[in-house]
Amino acid sequence: MHEEHDVPLASLTTMRVGGPAARLVTAESIDDVVDAVREVDDADEPLLVVGGGSNLVIADTGFGGSVVRVATDGVTVESADLCGGVMVRVAAGVVWDELVARAVAEGWSGIEALSGIPGSTGATPVQNVGAYGQEVAQTIASVRVWDRTEQQVRTISSLDCAFTYRHSVFKASSRYVVLDVLFQLIPSELSQPVGYADLARQLGVEVGERVPLAEAREAVLQQRRNRGMVLDEADHDTWSCGSFFTNPILSPQRFEALESRAATRFGPDGPTPPRFADSDGNVKTSAAWLIDRAGFDKGFALPGSGAALSTKHTLAITNRGDATAADVAELARHLRAGVHDAFGVTLVNEPVFVGHEL
Repeated sequence: MHEEHDVPLASLTTMRVGGPAARLVTAESIDDVVDAVREVDDADEPLLVVGGGSNLVIADTGFGGSVVRVATDGVTVESADLCGGVMVRVAAGVVWDELVARAVAEGWSGIEALSGIPGSTGATPVQNVGAYGQEVAQTIASVRVWDRTEQQVRTISSLDCAFTYRHSVFKASSRYVVLDVLFQLIPSELSQPVGYADLARQLGVEVGERVPLAEAREAVLQQRRNRGMVLDEADHDTWSCGSFFTNPILSPQRFEALESRAATRFGPDGPTPPRFADSDGNVKTSAAWLIDRAGFDKGFALPGSGAALSTKHTLAITNRGDATAADVAELARHLRAGVHDAFGVTLVNEPVFVGHEL
């Protein structure tokens, strides 16, 4: 374990904003993670657990308690057969995209559409990370955690993780600290069925077809690069938390109200909000469409702000090099208010705000 004091946190996040931590502990083993978290809890101090920092907007004032940075490593194949699949246990600190790259190289199918997503593996079940038709919930068998309430290590089955769209039992409460994740992947040189229309078009196949894993990964990476969603030090469009708002899930009645607002705004022959069926009978629509149609173009910024919408994608709020956390929050509030005024829909932020809120 390595301990530091008054350490700036901006460099530990992909948004690159945030003041100092009163205390930063870097934990490189599961025992270190458990010991560090237990010590903070025993002292009744505030705790912030950080992995890759891809989903955090930390206040400019920083964090007054202890930050535990999970830097554990290790990928272990526990079993592999055609019937049960490949059971792979992955330490929480493993860089997610490095795991995806290995899965593709090894012929483990099931997470290839999640290529290029920044952050650590331990964060993926918290957010139920998903993209291009896949979610980690589809491949997670169990999650091993430190239970801060019971003061013990527990294994939580996939069913008990309460996975929903960009949510889980881990996001709903600070009770659990993820230690490692057990994935059940499929031994195959082919991807899972391509479930995203733009991706299928790029690959030259129909939705539902399968392609070689390496081709699927490269196509996803290209899609993400086109949207500024693959980290690049030189590209400020990638200084972000990725998609800043979740896609709204509306009841059929609320979606009809949205359609009515759109028809009033654009006329009967104007653009209509996208709709995607939801397993619960609701309708998912596009946050990017709402932001764009509310009048916020790519690159939109408030006067004097260091934060702006990506020049490639209206769903990403970016740091143009000198943004503060206050700049990011102000722009997010402005977008949320503009969408609500235009369409009556309140956008929900995907990243977690630490020390401030929308």
